Amino acid sequence: MKKTFGHKLTIVYVAILTVLTYVPILLTVIYSFNESKLSTVWNGFSLKWYRELFRDSDLWEALLNSLILAGSSCLLAIVIGTTGALGMHGRKSKADKAVAGLSLMPIMIPEIILGMVFLAVFSFMNLPFGMLTLIIAHTTFCVPYVYSMVKARLVGMDKAYAEAALDLGATPVRVFFDITLPLILPAILSGAMLSFAMSFDDVVISIFVTGPKVNTLPIKIYTKVKTGVTPEINALATIMLVITALLLVGAAFINKIGVKEKSEKGERK
Repeated sequence: MKKTFGHKLTIVYVAILTVLTYVPILLTVIYSFNESKLSTVWNGFSLKWYRELFRDSDLWEALLNSLILAGSSCLLAIVIGTTGALGMHGRKSKADKAVAGLSLMPIMIPEIILGMVFLAVFSFMNLPFGMLTLIIAHTTFCVPYVYSMVKARLVGMDKAYAEAALDLGATPVRVFFDITLPLILPAILSGAMLSFAMSFDDVVISIFVTGPKVNTLPIKIYTKVKTGVTPEINALATIMLVITALLLVGAAFINKIGVKEKSEKGERK
């Protein structure tokens, strides 16, 4: 009886989750192909809003800014997050645990609070608001994704490979590039894809730290939505949804490959 009730409760939960989360996304995708300018009235299938979207030079400029921002933040996050995970690996003191916990704080603090903090700090430093402040802010909340992925990968990595290479005369630099880096590469790529997706989609923090001359794609969408949701915005949201989904699927796939390789090596031992 309990099993039946639990099964019914699971079905209800999945149904509610589907309605609240996926139905609005599905409607956004469907109405991006709507002939009518009104998003609430279906007037036939059409690709004209995608054509209008590709003719909008301001949106293309915003897209380029978002790609530059996400790419720069992602690269910096890879360097900082990977070196941080390598430096903290194997350390077990209370201070080191506190530092490790603080490293994950940027993704636990509400975005609006983080944006206000960045605004205050950049204003105090007299930094000109624009691409530089955007990159610094985005790198800050992207680092934890790379750090956590690489750290988890290092926990399951056998130290015997590096120790054997050192015993055979390899330098620490050679050991890193020939042994450590290939083993943690799936985690780095997985964290990088998540970082890119989070940076590319961010709007709350970006509003606080951007300048008048720099517009990102999420901010552009937010500005346009204030005057009403049009099929052109639905088309843009659909494209962003596809890009983000591909990045997240790619990150999960790479991480799965890394876990599979790890299990295969364990079985061979």
